[in-house]
Amino acid sequence: MRVGAYLAHLGPGAPFPVVDRARLLVDAGFESLWIPQIIGRAGFVPDPFVALAAAAVAVPGVEVGTATLQVPLHHPAELAHKIRSLQAVAGERLTLGVSPGSTEADHALLGKDFAARFRTLDAQVDDLRPLGVPLLLGSWGRNVEKAARRYDGWIASAHRTSPAQIVEALARFRAAGGGRAVVTAVSDAADLEVYADAGFDDAIMVFEPGQAPATGY
Repeated sequence: MRVGAYLAHLGPGAPFPVVDRARLLVDAGFESLWIPQIIGRAGFVPDPFVALAAAAVAVPGVEVGTATLQVPLHHPAELAHKIRSLQAVAGERLTLGVSPGSTEADHALLGKDFAARFRTLDAQVDDLRPLGVPLLLGSWGRNVEKAARRYDGWIASAHRTSPAQIVEALARFRAAGGGRAVVTAVSDAADLEVYADAGFDDAIMVFEPGQAPATGY
């Protein structure tokens, strides 16, 4: 199992300096760098397109990805332009974790219809497939099987979800023929063995300010 890390923390306070953070994480042994899209909640997480472009230049050869990009927050043409622009920097190292979004505050801030987010995601993802970027679905419930059937992989979040729940969902994903399986927002290094034994391909760790980043695996 590969172990990556978030470029951002999820708590209050100033964000990590992206370029310095990217280099620090890669020097610590992390194999990929990820960032979520969070805009309407407490704390500050940098724009994923800006952060990943900076990281891709700072650490050549390392995979960069979104975990996850809230597709319904974007106009389709604007989103495609942003993705193609990031591709111009990161090339084949770019992976997009996409989701409908799970927080109404983010949608409300941008005047988007939270109730329609799943329909909007389905419509917009069809427009993104020709761009040739691997698309991993970050979602839960019955959408785990949907990730297996219609996407290049699945992203599970360990934020507010137990390892047992995540491992059970992975079994459903694999039974449905799913490909790449990634668990993100892992804050306890002791859980890495659980996810590795269950068969996850990647685990993405998150660190708060003051924590020394180490894979522990």
